[in-house]
Amino acid sequence: MKPRFHCSTTLAGQTLLVLPPGAARHVQVLRMQPGDALTLFDGCGGEYAATIERMGRSDVTVQLGAHSSIEREAARPVHVAVGMPANERMDWLVEKATELGVASIQPLMTAHGVLRLAGERADKKRTHWQAIAIAACEQCGRNRVPLVHPVRAFAAWIDSPPIDDAERFVLSLAEGAHQIRSLRDDPASASLRGACVLSGPEGGLSAVEEQDAIARGFAPLTLGPRVLRAETAALAALALLAST
Repeated sequence: MKPRFHCSTTLAGQTLLVLPPGAARHVQVLRMQPGDALTLFDGCGGEYAATIERMGRSDVTVQLGAHSSIEREAARPVHVAVGMPANERMDWLVEKATELGVASIQPLMTAHGVLRLAGERADKKRTHWQAIAIAACEQCGRNRVPLVHPVRAFAAWIDSPPIDDAERFVLSLAEGAHQIRSLRDDPASASLRGACVLSGPEGGLSAVEEQDAIARGFAPLTLGPRVLRAETAALAALALLAST
């Protein structure tokens, strides 16, 4: 696969383009040269073949070719709302969720969550996670970058409509929760436009949070008898729901 780079500017075919600073630095780090081929995408859908025309000290000019409408999105759009795991596990979750085709990610502060973010620190973390999603798209071939939403407290988020026209699920260990495998055998599931899955942090959602979600239309869903780590549970649910 040719090297792929995301451009923050809107692209147009058959034009000369000076790459944005981030993409230009990436090209220079790879020691690419005039005449080398690459692929560019702007996140609006599809991708462009391109050829390096000029390498400057800090700038790179490319010739854009034709637009290709190819997409590599999941069969079903799945939005993940997750109680943020601590340390670098949220970074890993964002990267792998992007590779698996997540439509958007909503970081949440929950009762059992260790990570607490607000103000400038929350904004910096969101920018950091969005950059991880972009890099994952460059690596895996996606041409649409999933949106990482601003960090929100669970209570504020659950009172607003999570995702329009999407079936809602909350991961649960409670008896009576639906088996996620049963959704794959439900013919009605294939007609759904999308899904929103809510997953807790280390320690899971509190009993009150889970009940609040159920009261707002989130169906309790189980991944099976094993207790998974917070980031593993969210990714397993995403992988299964996105392929139904």
